[in-house]
Amino acid sequence: MSKSALTISSLSAAVGMALAMQALPAQAQGMGNPPQVVKDNMARMAQNHLEKCYGINAVAKNDCAEGAHSCAGQATQARDPKSFVLLPAGDCSKIAGGQTKAG
Repeated sequence: MSKSALTISSLSAAVGMALAMQALPAQAQGMGNPPQVVKDNMARMAQNHLEKCYGINAVAKNDCAEGAHSCAGQATQARDPKSFVLLPAGDCSKIAGGQTKAG
């Protein structure tokens, strides 16, 4: 392999790894302590018998997400299959496009 090809290959790999690290969920990057909004949502979910409903959010109107972004209010697209809204248990299946598992 020529020196320039090796340099290009190494640079390409480094850029790819940097992009992959940005795409990983915060917990996989060693941030085991979730933000307070996540803790609050999980407590509200348990207390009020709520469930996660994916794929029904509006832009910036989500409770959190699975690896797509940090959390509440950060959805950049409507009906994002990785962003969820907390709803009373059983209501998600009544909404067109609503899923109880991330897509």
